[in-house]
Amino acid sequence: MNAPRAPEVRTGGDPASVVVLVVEDEPAIATAIAHRMAAEGWRVEVASDGPSGVASAARLTPDVIVLDVMLPGFDGLEVCRRVQAERPVPVIMLTARDDETDMLVGLGVGADDYMTKPFSMRELVARTRALLRRVERSAQLAGTTAPEAAIVAGDVVVDRAQRRVSRSGEPVHLTPTEFDLLVTLAVNPRTVLTRERLLAEVWDWVDASGTRTVDSHVKALRRKLGPDLIRTVHGVGYAFEPAGS
Repeated sequence: MNAPRAPEVRTGGDPASVVVLVVEDEPAIATAIAHRMAAEGWRVEVASDGPSGVASAARLTPDVIVLDVMLPGFDGLEVCRRVQAERPVPVIMLTARDDETDMLVGLGVGADDYMTKPFSMRELVARTRALLRRVERSAQLAGTTAPEAAIVAGDVVVDRAQRRVSRSGEPVHLTPTEFDLLVTLAVNPRTVLTRERLLAEVWDWVDASGTRTVDSHVKALRRKLGPDLIRTVHGVGYAFEPAGS
C-alpha cells in the first residue's frame, strides 16, 4: 500500500496563491464560506454536489477543501475518498449531525478536521489557516537534506523520511494528519501529552474547542494500529506506550 504523501503547498507566503474548494449544496452557507475565505485573499471556488466536487478538485488541485457530508449525487465521504485516492489534500468536513461515528468515518476516508453546523466562520478560517501552516511545515521538513531517523518502538516502525508506517512488517496506511499525530506521540514515548499540546503541535490550533478532534484522530489511529499503542490519561491526554518498548 502506498505511503501517505505530504500534500503539495503553494502558499509561499502569498495568500493569493492559495486555492480553496468549497463543496456545499446549501447556497447560503456556500456563499458565506466563499466570501469569508475570499476576504482572506484566497482564491475560492464552489461546487454544489458530489460529482462536481470531485471534478473541481481534479481541475483546481486545491490547497484545502471545505466539504459538506450531505451532498446530492454522492455524499462528502465518497468525495473525500475519491479525491484522496488521486492526490492528498487537507479536508475540513462539515456536518449537521454531532455524531462521533460520522466523525470517525470522515477521518477514516482522509479528512483532517471536522466541524458541526452551525459553526463559527472565524473558527473555520482559523482551522483552515492551521491546516495550511501544517502542510507547509511538512513540505519544508520533507525537503531537508538530512532526513530524520526512523522511530522503532517494539514492532512499530515509523519512517519519517518516507512517511511510512509498519507494524509487524505490515504497512499501515495513515492520512497525513494521522501520521503527524503518531510522530508527535512517538518521539515522546511514555510521556503524557495534553490534548491542547497535541492541537498546538499537530494542528497549529490552540483553542480548547478542538480537543474532540484529537480524541477522534487517536481513535482512528487505534483502529489502524491496534488499541495497545496509545494510552489514555483521562482528563489529561495521551501517551505512546507500545508493548515491549
